[in-house]
Amino acid sequence: MTPPTILWYFADPMCSWCWGFTPVFEKIQAAYSDRINLALMMGGLRPGTTNPLTAAARDEILHHWHDVNKLTGQAFNFEGALPEGFIYDTEPASRAVITMAALSPEQIFPYFKSIQSAFYLEDQNVTNDDTLAELAQQQGLSADKFYVHFQTDGVKEETQQHFQRTHQSGVSGFPTLVLQRESDFEVITRGYQSFDTLSEQVENWLKKTVQ
Repeated sequence: MTPPTILWYFADPMCSWCWGFTPVFEKIQAAYSDRINLALMMGGLRPGTTNPLTAAARDEILHHWHDVNKLTGQAFNFEGALPEGFIYDTEPASRAVITMAALSPEQIFPYFKSIQSAFYLEDQNVTNDDTLAELAQQQGLSADKFYVHFQTDGVKEETQQHFQRTHQSGVSGFPTLVLQRESDFEVITRGYQSFDTLSEQVENWLKKTVQ
């Protein structure tokens, strides 16, 4: 039997380029989920940030968002984004995704996207526990069940382990896609790419690794 192929998606729910990449990843899911196991690894864009954004930092981030919008066509709601005093800590949103993976794994990708949509389209504060619990509830997970697991030391440690594995893998930017079969790894992209470009690489990998 041929060993399974895993496509690791290193991402952060508050990464603008990951949001721009979402339509591409959805095409990858549709095309390959029956042949490849898709796995989400939380990269840790700005985990543990405690200082509010300065005006200059906000302008710089919004400039990146405009770049993503222009290149990918993905929609953003710029009006009211990143309000004064906003603390851009991506750890809670990442921990929420890991919580969903533990309690309702079939909903991990829809939940990841729901955090992105809430942040980039609806200007919701996805660093807030209540917001994350409400989004989990919309995916069919009770808020109480979410809260209990979300606050445990175990899920906090697992979140840090995701960040550490990302660093140890040499991944420093998102989105990054890595194909794995047993001990054989191949980086498919570091950064945004079109589906056509990625599909060609995935197909070549599958041909190469299937004997």
